[in-house]
This record gives sequence, C-alpha cells and structure tokens, in this order.
Amino acid sequence: MSYEGTERRQHRLIVTRNTEYHLKGDVCVAVRDRNSKRWSEGHLAVARRVEGGVRFYDNGAVVPSLDPLGVGDAMFFTYTTDRGEDRQLITSRIEAIQRTPKKDVLAYATLRPRPKKS
Repeated sequence: MSYEGTERRQHRLIVTRNTEYHLKGDVCVAVRDRNSKRWSEGHLAVARRVEGGVRFYDNGAVVPSLDPLGVGDAMFFTYTTDRGEDRQLITSRIEAIQRTPKKDVLAYATLRPRPKKS
C-alpha cells in the first residue's frame, strides 16, 4: 500500500558514490562520508541551497536541469568565495534518494554550524 497524498517530509538523503547529502527542503544541512561515516562539517555544500541538477546523456552531453533531482543526475550548488568570486559545486551522480533516518535528523543538532558566506 503506497501513500498517494502530498509529500510532507522535509528531510531527504541524497546518496552519491562517496558522499551522503542531507537536505531539509532544498538546503544541505549536513554531509557525511559514506566510507568512514564521519560528518564533513566543513564541506562546501553545507548551508547551501541546491540550485538544480545536472543531467548526463549517453552522447556525453551534460545539461543543467531545473527538474526534480533523480537517480543518475548530479546536484548543482553555487557559492561565493571570500574574494567575491562565484563558484559552482557539482556532485557526482546520484545513486539513491532516500528518506533520512530519524537518528540522522537528531544528529544534525550536534554538528557545529558553518558560517555562511553566501
């Protein structure tokens, strides 16, 4: 039996080859290394909004996408450096999109907040 109503959960877990990106809405609230299971508090994606996805095609084309993220896409973040330069962060391909375990959501409060530069 599957739920057919509106999705109300705010948290989701985006899994790439080496990394877990923990999102609340479209904002990355935590990043964890899949191998060591350690939180990466200084990761550039933390406290940044997912701007969209990047689609990879069989012919080698890579195209930005504003469609909802899907398996096989990559996530796209933008940020500004200390020098005021705009930069992009593109993750590796998404392997899975999952519901975030409750124990992980509770762990977010123990992480040190990273100052947001923009």
